[in-house]
Amino acid sequence: MSLRHLTLAALCVAVSACGTLQPPQAWQRGLLAKPEMRLDGDPLQQRFDQHIQMSKENASGGTGVGGGGCGCN
Repeated sequence: MSLRHLTLAALCVAVSACGTLQPPQAWQRGLLAKPEMRLDGDPLQQRFDQHIQMSKENASGGTGVGGGGCGCN
Protein backbone atom coordinates (compact mmCIF):
# COMPACT_ATOMS: atom_id res chain seq x y z
CA MET A 1 0.00 0.00 0.00
CA SER A 2 1.25 3.43 -0.78
CA LEU A 3 1.43 6.27 1.70
CA ARG A 4 -1.47 8.01 -0.03
CA HIS A 5 -3.77 5.00 0.45
CA LEU A 6 -2.71 4.61 4.05
CA THR A 7 -3.36 8.28 4.76
CA LEU A 8 -6.76 8.09 3.09
CA ALA A 9 -7.69 5.01 5.13
CA ALA A 10 -6.61 6.69 8.37
CA LEU A 11 -8.63 9.79 7.49
CA CYS A 12 -11.74 7.71 6.77
CA VAL A 13 -11.41 5.90 10.09
CA ALA A 14 -10.96 9.19 11.97
CA VAL A 15 -13.99 10.81 10.31
CA SER A 16 -16.21 7.79 10.83
CA ALA A 17 -15.23 7.62 14.51
CA CYS A 18 -16.48 11.20 15.02
CA GLY A 19 -20.03 10.15 14.19
CA THR A 20 -20.21 7.64 17.03
CA LEU A 21 -20.03 10.17 19.87
CA GLN A 22 -22.68 9.75 22.50
CA PRO A 23 -24.13 12.48 24.72
CA PRO A 24 -22.67 12.61 28.24
CA GLN A 25 -24.12 10.21 30.76
CA ALA A 26 -25.81 11.40 33.96
CA TRP A 27 -22.69 10.87 36.12
CA GLN A 28 -20.56 12.84 33.63
CA ARG A 29 -22.81 15.91 33.63
CA GLY A 30 -21.72 16.85 37.12
CA LEU A 31 -18.11 17.17 35.95
CA LEU A 32 -19.07 19.14 32.85
CA ALA A 33 -21.13 21.61 34.91
CA LYS A 34 -18.12 22.78 36.95
CA PRO A 35 -17.02 26.39 36.32
CA GLU A 36 -13.52 25.33 35.27
CA MET A 37 -14.98 23.30 32.39
CA ARG A 38 -16.43 26.40 30.67
CA LEU A 39 -15.06 27.07 27.20
CA ASP A 40 -15.03 30.84 27.64
CA GLY A 41 -13.39 30.83 31.08
CA ASP A 42 -14.04 33.05 34.06
CA PRO A 43 -16.06 36.20 33.17
CA LEU A 44 -14.23 38.29 35.78
CA GLN A 45 -10.85 37.19 34.43
CA GLN A 46 -11.97 38.08 30.89
CA ARG A 47 -12.97 41.60 31.96
CA PHE A 48 -9.64 42.01 33.74
CA ASP A 49 -7.74 40.83 30.65
CA GLN A 50 -9.72 43.22 28.44
CA HIS A 51 -8.96 46.09 30.83
CA ILE A 52 -5.24 45.30 30.74
CA GLN A 53 -5.24 45.03 26.94
CA MET A 54 -7.18 48.29 26.59
CA SER A 55 -4.75 50.02 28.93
CA LYS A 56 -1.73 48.74 27.05
CA GLU A 57 -3.10 49.31 23.56
CA ASN A 58 -4.57 52.73 24.47
CA ALA A 59 -7.67 52.03 22.41
CA SER A 60 -11.20 50.92 23.10
CA GLY A 61 -13.24 48.40 21.19
CA GLY A 62 -11.95 45.89 18.72
CA THR A 63 -13.41 42.96 20.63
CA GLY A 64 -16.83 42.80 18.99
CA VAL A 65 -17.29 45.42 16.31
CA GLY A 66 -15.14 47.12 13.70
CA GLY A 67 -12.95 50.03 14.66
CA GLY A 68 -10.15 50.40 17.10
CA GLY A 69 -11.17 53.45 19.09
CA CYS A 70 -9.91 56.01 16.62
CA GLY A 71 -13.40 57.01 15.47
CA CYS A 72 -12.95 55.87 11.86
CA ASN A 73 -15.28 52.82 12.10
